[in-house]
Amino acid sequence: MLTLFRILLDRSLAAACLFLATWIWGGQIGQPELILAFVAFVITPSSDLPLSHKTPGLFRQITGTWGLIIGILLVFGLISNTMRAFDPNVLATWVVLTPFSQICVHVLLPFVLPRLVALGGEHVAIIVGANKLGRTLAQSISSDPLAQTRIAGFFDDRAVSRLGEITEAPLLGGVDAVADFARNHRVHQIFIALPMASQPRILKLLDGLRDTTASIYFVPDVFMLDLIQARVDTVVGLPVVAVCETPFHGTTNAIKRLSDMCIALTAVILTSPIMIAVALAIKLTMPGPVLFKQRRFGLDGQEIIVWKFRSMKVAEDGVNVKQATKNDDRITPLGRFLRRSSLDELPQFFNVLQGKMSVVGPRPHAVSHNEMYRSLVKGYMIRHKVKPGITGLAQISGARGETDTVDKMELRIKYDLEYLRKWSLRLDLWIIYKTVAQVFKDPQAY
Repeated sequence: MLTLFRILLDRSLAAACLFLATWIWGGQIGQPELILAFVAFVITPSSDLPLSHKTPGLFRQITGTWGLIIGILLVFGLISNTMRAFDPNVLATWVVLTPFSQICVHVLLPFVLPRLVALGGEHVAIIVGANKLGRTLAQSISSDPLAQTRIAGFFDDRAVSRLGEITEAPLLGGVDAVADFARNHRVHQIFIALPMASQPRILKLLDGLRDTTASIYFVPDVFMLDLIQARVDTVVGLPVVAVCETPFHGTTNAIKRLSDMCIALTAVILTSPIMIAVALAIKLTMPGPVLFKQRRFGLDGQEIIVWKFRSMKVAEDGVNVKQATKNDDRITPLGRFLRRSSLDELPQFFNVLQGKMSVVGPRPHAVSHNEMYRSLVKGYMIRHKVKPGITGLAQISGARGETDTVDKMELRIKYDLEYLRKWSLRLDLWIIYKTVAQVFKDPQAY
């Protein structure tokens, strides 16, 4: 219920505020309002703000995201000439009312929601396994007021001398004592955090718990690894644990593709005069083609052709490709300006419209660089679980430019994998905003 609430909260507020603004100005809710409310509901990202406590930067996150959404809607409204279908007073009120209501709700939720959840009563839980996984689980549950769960204690066969000091909850006994304790103390939940190597012990424990009413959860120790989009799913009716998965499946894939299409189409329309001017300037200042085409790795490691405006005297796409360096003599004077302002990347919006790239994602590397770094950097190829992007989390975090050492590439991959773990439409919009803000002042752009 909380997950569904989080998904619908900001979206529903955006749609509801449009209807409220229409009512305030005495208008009728007709087809245009319904269509706009539906579009706003779809493109407004699900909230990734915590529901249990207020976070720093709340105002900035909400207003920044809403500003980008309004910018996209405004551009399409002007292009399609649909703005005249709406009362300007209604639109102005909606633009102000929506972020105001979202901020108010997110400020109030940490005070209201835990009290509402508490009406359902407190649950008592025990954890089998006082290892690192079990203790991390206990800390997470105890620190979340929305969990409304009290950890009664741990059960583990190891001696206290081996376990060390346990501060999260008391050690209540060995694994054999779990079933009796659960029957005699009205335990609601049992979390089994034993390593998967302990299969015989786990099966014996489950057999002993058959005559209890407690809910039993197995927490596999794979969750202590460096996971990407970890989740539990079913395949042909059998439960499976996703250890490394793309964040874009089902509805999230549709949302990502729709946002890519909207942003890329808007960018192409707005920058078409600039692209024409850049193409003419390249044609007049250097011989050869205007566009530079290079093979890169795309989704699932498939080769794609990426387009850029030519910024160098050469067009390398062979077995060995030398990365651009500061003061590189292969870069033309015009190319230096194009690279510094990122104007050379504009043709990649057509790659996005083709479906080969995304607006936001890990930057695509030359095929030769992929082959070199995949054996040097742990987790390098995982970045190809999503489409490559024109910009990305690494680029706005200072990991742009030449990767002349393995450490620099490792830092870039670290940000790429962080993007896969934490993806949301809100994060995409924030990365786009930061990219635009940094265009002309990034010292790593050369």
